[in-house]
Amino acid sequence: MHFLITYDVETTTTEGQRRLTKVAKCCKNYGQRVQNSVFECLLTEKDLITLRSALSSIINKETDSIRIYRLGNYYKTKIEQIGKETSFDIEGTLII
Repeated sequence: MHFLITYDVETTTTEGQRRLTKVAKCCKNYGQRVQNSVFECLLTEKDLITLRSALSSIINKETDSIRIYRLGNYYKTKIEQIGKETSFDIEGTLII
């Protein structure tokens, strides 16, 4: 299943800046960054539970927020890109 993960982490403190970095690294393990605080992820239900738990343990629930959107199987028809496109087909072949 395809998901969109967005986050807003308070960064006025050094601790907040560290949390922001940790959240980004955690999300990067599961998908691709498509905007500064937005990741597209292809996840199983087990992956989603693991990611949700990891993110919950990183953020400060008083000042930070994470939103998880289920895009479904036909997500490509629900995304419109305007301007520079920096993402790749998450289901396609990746050549390194």
